Amino acid sequence: YKKLSSEDLVPNSMQVGFMESLRSLIQSGESKALLVSATGTGKTYASAFAVQDFNPKKFLFVVHREQIAKQAINAYKNVFKNTKDFGLLTGNSKDYDSNFLFSTIQTLSKDDVYTKFKKDEFDYIVIDEVHKAGAYSYQKIMDYFEPEFCLGMTASPERPDGIDIYELFDHNLACEIRLKDALEEDLLCPFHYFGISDLEIDGKTVDDSTEFNQLVSDDRVNYLLEKSAYYGYSGERIKALVFCSRKKEANELSKAFNKRGHPSIVLTGDDSQQTREDAIYRLTNDEAKNKLEYIFTVDIFNEGVDIPEINQVLLVRPTQSPIIFIQQLGRGLRKFKNKDYVVILDFIGNYKNNFMIPIALSGDRSYDKDNIRRYLMEGNKVIPGASSISFDEVSKKRIYNSINNTSFSRIALFKEKYNNLKFKLGRIPMLLDFYENGEMDPLLILNHTAMDCYYSFLKKADKDYDEYLSEEEISSLKFISKNLASGKRPHELLILKSLIYNGYFSVESIEHLLKAEYDIQNDVKSIESAIDVLNLDFSKKDKKDFPELSFMNEFQISNEFKEYLAHETYRKHILDVINYGLLKYKTEYNAQVEGENLTLYAKYSRRDVCRLLNWPNDDSSTLYGYRVKHNTCPIFVTYDKKEDISDSTKYLDEFVNRDVFSWMTRSRLKLDSKEVVAIKNYQKTNLKIHLFIKKSDDEGKDFYY
Repeated sequence: YKKLSSEDLVPNSMQVGFMESLRSLIQSGESKALLVSATGTGKTYASAFAVQDFNPKKFLFVVHREQIAKQAINAYKNVFKNTKDFGLLTGNSKDYDSNFLFSTIQTLSKDDVYTKFKKDEFDYIVIDEVHKAGAYSYQKIMDYFEPEFCLGMTASPERPDGIDIYELFDHNLACEIRLKDALEEDLLCPFHYFGISDLEIDGKTVDDSTEFNQLVSDDRVNYLLEKSAYYGYSGERIKALVFCSRKKEANELSKAFNKRGHPSIVLTGDDSQQTREDAIYRLTNDEAKNKLEYIFTVDIFNEGVDIPEINQVLLVRPTQSPIIFIQQLGRGLRKFKNKDYVVILDFIGNYKNNFMIPIALSGDRSYDKDNIRRYLMEGNKVIPGASSISFDEVSKKRIYNSINNTSFSRIALFKEKYNNLKFKLGRIPMLLDFYENGEMDPLLILNHTAMDCYYSFLKKADKDYDEYLSEEEISSLKFISKNLASGKRPHELLILKSLIYNGYFSVESIEHLLKAEYDIQNDVKSIESAIDVLNLDFSKKDKKDFPELSFMNEFQISNEFKEYLAHETYRKHILDVINYGLLKYKTEYNAQVEGENLTLYAKYSRRDVCRLLNWPNDDSSTLYGYRVKHNTCPIFVTYDKKEDISDSTKYLDEFVNRDVFSWMTRSRLKLDSKEVVAIKNYQKTNLKIHLFIKKSDDEGKDFYY
């Protein structure tokens, strides 16, 4: 919010959009809605403006801590001034009769407390940190009260325990503003994030199994203090929050900081409200007698507690999840006078979960390894506003290793992402929904060895899914899902679409569609290649794996395909996978090199390359490092060779500079060998040479073009 004078508060851009959305939901008869908004973006003020707009006689605000209830009252007093009678209902305070009541869930959910109120006592209820609403205490309150309107607020509606927060609010998402949006809108304090390699102790890097005494050794304490001083803070003096893995570690580190003349204290869930308030006062107030520099904590500051004065955050623990990472980062993101930025120091050991750091910072939920790697390289270019992100070389390497060693092809991960999306949409999501909502890239599901197609996944993942497909229909979807859904060429997908809608196609009609939809011209060769692929003439393996499959006879739809399409479930699934593939083409492969089906820096497998170069057959199994064939020469290089390969294949391929690549033919060839002559004379014969590179075998089967 912006303070115009001591009199007036006006909503910020996010709050204005939220209020308009809420108004239209209420006008259309809805009685519940959800506000999803990044930590520090002013959710409490947003709710106060919305409540002011509604103007209820009696109002209830529910939180999970007394301290947060007090902060909320202050925010509401700033908006409503003295026009309302505010009260607190907590373990220490019992203002039952106030018009505007702020209560902790612990007190309110007691049977002898909430039953003192009529079911329709409150016209408007706000529930803060509503991702906790799966708990019995919240359910009890939500089942009992019947307000005219109920608003839930959270920074993270995704729940690992499978509770559907969206359903509790009738899937009415009034507003969603994530970290990146908030930085773009200048709602948060800029941050400078430094990923720093954690200390090596006795030649060993801190990792998930490092012994406790090493985590609190003198060397590590000195290292933490040295880095904290080196990277600095904005303001007169340091006011830092340190997140640790366990209470014992927090206690030992705090003692060691104190011993070295840096006053600090530990706060955990065991501490009383009074102890917490006292510690925060000592950290933030420059007039306090016994000022603090650091507060060590394990879990209690992940959410809800406002300490806008925080100017440095130290993450001295492995990342448990992107959600918790952002909650902890968010502790420093509230704006405060004389605070120009907050410094985030992330001490990165050899942790298994390091891959979560770039996922959290980028907000990328696709779980696409290349997106994550790219963010690690270019975080600074992508982060909006005045914030910055940098990793030292050792940290980068550790995170790359973690990305390479982690499999995102895990059915448990698919199910979690699927449930998040199902809860958000209030229905069974299709492939296109994943893509359009920025949830996990559904190609991960389609490429999983245990999945034939998306239908197979739905059968595994969702007991509510009761539709049925025959073995033949599944086989047909499998062919498209495994070979064409990646969207690397639109031709096959457009032919299928024409067969579905018209029952036939011609080369001219596909030419026309390619030009109109994708500006692809004079590409008859690729259309003929696509026809071969769909007729299974491209690959002997396809013929063997899909013996019954038939999409067309000549240019007409086949009887079998026509029969499948009469089945509504099959039709829905095939159109979904085709439309998903076309959308993927449009967003990822539509900047093709002139006269080729290839896009610079996109990724392709050897099979993709045979198909996209319009080779009549899939020769991927014998392509190896390169092949001169059909007036083309694709070259495949794995940049970091494995240690254990034979000397004769340890080719010294390398980038000499950005424009020149030094490359070697296979061994035992002479300068006058046939393929060497062909490659040397490529300009005379117009042989097209294409280079495909991957960093290492850890990166999978695909190569960058």
